[in-house]
Amino acid sequence: MARRVVVALLGPVAWTPPGVDPGRWRAALAEDVVDLLATLQEVETAVAVTPADRALAEAVVWPGTAVHEVPVPTATAVLAALTGYDQAAVVAADAPDLPGLTVGKLLRPLTTWPVAVAPAEGGGPGLLGVASRLPVPDWLPEIDLDAALPADLRRAAPRPGDVAVTTAWRRLRGPADLATLDPAVEGWDATRALLSGHP
Repeated sequence: MARRVVVALLGPVAWTPPGVDPGRWRAALAEDVVDLLATLQEVETAVAVTPADRALAEAVVWPGTAVHEVPVPTATAVLAALTGYDQAAVVAADAPDLPGLTVGKLLRPLTTWPVAVAPAEGGGPGLLGVASRLPVPDWLPEIDLDAALPADLRRAAPRPGDVAVTTAWRRLRGPADLATLDPAVEGWDATRALLSGHP
């Protein structure tokens, strides 16, 4: 069986709800994504941060979770830092209600395609995540999860069909995204508590 890892990239957060401390907001989002990854089956999980954010990683990871330091908070840098795996996925850490099934769908195409991407909902720039066989194909461009589009990767590939596009999911990057959170869905406990005013 292929050795697979899913990495939460604890990159900068561009937006914080009014009245919420930005540091606590970022930590709550990260905690919820890390907690979700810890429930996944048949994959290892890890987080990636720049050296300046090492304390954030240590505050949210589960015991034994690997923390990878990267020079810049891009998916490309994370994939380059991974060794000993056959497949890897990197997901943004501002999707606290991300379903495990969506992560699974990001990895599944790697049996056939070298790279897969999950768009961020909304149609604008940004990806929820990217997955790749390892070692990373040499044509894979620099991937900033906040700015890249599936089309960017498809243009870089030898053939557009080398990049599978999987299920989109929302990232919390503005008021419209926040309004889509479903209180009836389990999970996202840290984000939920912060938004409800609980410490």
